Amino acid sequence: MSEKLIAENRKARHEYHLLERLEAGLVLTGTEVKSLRNGKADLARAYGTVRDGEAWIVGLHIGPYDQGTTAGHDPDRDRKLLLHAREIASLTGKVKERGLTLVPTRLYFKDGRVKVELAVARGKELHDKRRDVAKRDAQRQIERALRARR
Repeated sequence: MSEKLIAENRKARHEYHLLERLEAGLVLTGTEVKSLRNGKADLARAYGTVRDGEAWIVGLHIGPYDQGTTAGHDPDRDRKLLLHAREIASLTGKVKERGLTLVPTRLYFKDGRVKVELAVARGKELHDKRRDVAKRDAQRQIERALRARR
């Protein structure tokens, strides 16, 4: 299975505790797919939601396709996620819990189809973020010291 990364939400790992991940398809128009092939996507402000028994991704920006017609797609429209009914039911229960949200972490092509990796996430407190930064810095210093000894 070949995967080609389109966009990644690196900030999500910093802002949230990622508890569970799942893969979903997206309902897209032709010009949106062509824009994604050119790498014109932004996951920074995107989030997932469940409305009327359907899963949606909100805030995903897919830039306009340059060679398309004037009647192209709306870059910021809500896009439907393709998931099984039991997955949507499971997500509905988790999202209703206090403090849990759906965060898209990666957007990629898998065997020619556009997929999004969603994570059920809980927001980090400020002290959690500081602890993570301190841990990364300490690990970097350890690696530097080990390299210097060789």
